[in-house]
Amino acid sequence: MNVKVGDTVLVITGKYKGKQGKVLKCDPKTGRVIVEGVNMVFKHEKARKANETSRIVNEESYIAVSNVMVVCPSCNKPTRVYHAVVDGKKIRIHGGKDGCGKPLDGGAAAKKGRKAAPAPEAEAPKKRTRKRSQKTAETAAEAPADEKKD
Repeated sequence: MNVKVGDTVLVITGKYKGKQGKVLKCDPKTGRVIVEGVNMVFKHEKARKANETSRIVNEESYIAVSNVMVVCPSCNKPTRVYHAVVDGKKIRIHGGKDGCGKPLDGGAAAKKGRKAAPAPEAEAPKKRTRKRSQKTAETAAEAPADEKKD
């Protein structure tokens, strides 16, 4: 699925055609998404406790992912999502003949012009010493000092 939570999408078919909104929830198993302000339905909630009242709630429902297109954040055009590998990571880009070629995902590694930060050099491993040997070395060093005091 090329749509992620937080993407701005444009509805391309159906009752809400032309409406834009943010993706609130994705369900890749069924191929459906919930878009903010799209496919509004009424839900009837029954009072569960004595002090509550029954009510009718207006909320978003799922819409097929094939009915939406991701909107490029840099050029604000609906786009097909293309994948590219940059610095060993797979990112989504605005591609095609009308595409600006910029990444749809945020983050430092997704920026095409920037290089990833160099990996810190590994330090030499510290020499391990057993606790018992440390204690015996300390007590041996202290013993001659005590004998000198007498």
